[in-house]
Amino acid sequence: MKRIMVIGSPGSGKSVFSVKLQEKTGLPLYHLDNIWWKPDRTHVSREEFDAALFAILERDEWIIDGSYSRTFEPRIKACDTVIDLDYDTDVCMEGIVNRVGQARPDIPWTEQTLDPELVELVKTYKMRNGPVLSELFRKYRDKDIHIFRTREEAEEWLTKNF
Repeated sequence: MKRIMVIGSPGSGKSVFSVKLQEKTGLPLYHLDNIWWKPDRTHVSREEFDAALFAILERDEWIIDGSYSRTFEPRIKACDTVIDLDYDTDVCMEGIVNRVGQARPDIPWTEQTLDPELVELVKTYKMRNGPVLSELFRKYRDKDIHIFRTREEAEEWLTKNF
C-alpha cells in the first residue's frame, strides 16, 4: 500500500481519515482542495490543477484526499488502494455543519458559515458519483478497494491494519 486514493462526499471525513492514515504509514499526503483552492477562495486553472495532480500521480508513494470526480479515473489507474468513505448523506451533512469555524489542514481558509453550494454537493454526491464509482471499481478490479459505510468501520480498519 503505497499509492492511496481517499474519496467520499464532502463532510465524510476524508481529510481526517487521511491524516490518520498518513500518521500510521508515513506516506506523503496531498489534499486536492489545497491544490485547487487559493486562500482568497479563488482557484487555479484546470490546467494548473491537472499538472500538479499528474506530477503527484507519477511519484512512488502518496495519499491523495479529495473527490474531484473528473479525476477519479486517472487516480484509480495510478493507485494501488482506494478508500471510499461511502457514508449516509445525513452523516456527511453533520460533518459539514460541524466543521464551520474549525481550522483544517485540507483547505486554505476557515469556513465561517455553511456554504449552500457545499450543502447541494453533499445532497447530490451519491446520485452523481455512485454509478460512476461502481463502474470504475468494476473496471479496475486489480485495485485494493475498501468501501466503508460508517466512521466506525473506517476506524476499525485503521486500527486492525496499522
